[in-house]
Amino acid sequence: MQLHPNAKLTPKTRRLLVDRIRQDRWPVSRAARAAGVTRQTAYKWLNRFEEGGSTALHDRSSRPHRFPRATSRKALRRMEQLRRRKKAAWEIALETGVPVATVSRQLKQLGLGRLWRLEEAEAPPHRYEHQRPGDLFHIDAKKLARIEGVGHRIHGDRSRKKRGVGWEVAFVCVDDHTRLAYAEVFPSESGKYATTFFRRALRWFESLGIHCRRLLTDNAKCYTNSKAFQELCEAHGIRQSFTRPYTPQTNGKAERFIQTMKRRWAYRTVFRTSAQRAASLRPWVTHYNHQRPHRSLGKKTPMERLRATRVQPV
Repeated sequence: MQLHPNAKLTPKTRRLLVDRIRQDRWPVSRAARAAGVTRQTAYKWLNRFEEGGSTALHDRSSRPHRFPRATSRKALRRMEQLRRRKKAAWEIALETGVPVATVSRQLKQLGLGRLWRLEEAEAPPHRYEHQRPGDLFHIDAKKLARIEGVGHRIHGDRSRKKRGVGWEVAFVCVDDHTRLAYAEVFPSESGKYATTFFRRALRWFESLGIHCRRLLTDNAKCYTNSKAFQELCEAHGIRQSFTRPYTPQTNGKAERFIQTMKRRWAYRTVFRTSAQRAASLRPWVTHYNHQRPHRSLGKKTPMERLRATRVQPV
């Protein structure tokens, strides 16, 4: 309990007031005057001490004992039932006649404030992590609109979109164990550029002493139908695996990196040209690998995780 900033008495001085009256036989008026409070206040703390001892000298909660207008249990049960049917707070408010703010507060107290918590409880995500660097690489790609001036994500006016500008693709490669990432921007998501990207990524990871043994990608044609890409995997002894159709969460580490990359790099800064944005990707990835703490790594950076694996006994 936070003490009132203007309170004249603390629990310790209240006990001193009580001791002066009970043990030292001070008159109540004299003890009150010495403490700088009224006789009524002195009697209040004296009576509380006699009722509950030293613990009664602490401030009590100002929370009322009764809530005449509290939401009924029947309404709370109905809110929970509707929430478990994936209803939004405003929909629940319409059906129950309870204000939206009250519905949101009650759902939060029930632990149902977020719909994704319900979905995760019904189908818990399957999280995994391979034991060694290089055991599994995740590759994915993200289409980015080419830049010719400031876009609507910055100025907020969707009517000022530029038509026919086109797209470019950011390929990403993430090591499953360390979360070390490599990324580059290419003109398109073709087998030629996917192969060039993966060759450069392998060279970068090998410079850190990480050799890829297995690769996981989605079912895009640049990975499944590209002979050059398949030959590159065979030349390095890499077993190629693919995600199930329409299940991007299978390749979750690459998906999660792309989400971070969009927020922290692609859409965070105002870029005047696509070339300017592409040139800024490598410094950002370096920051991600060496300086940005990763929650799933115990607030360590990917490079710190790599160093930790090197000092562990084999």
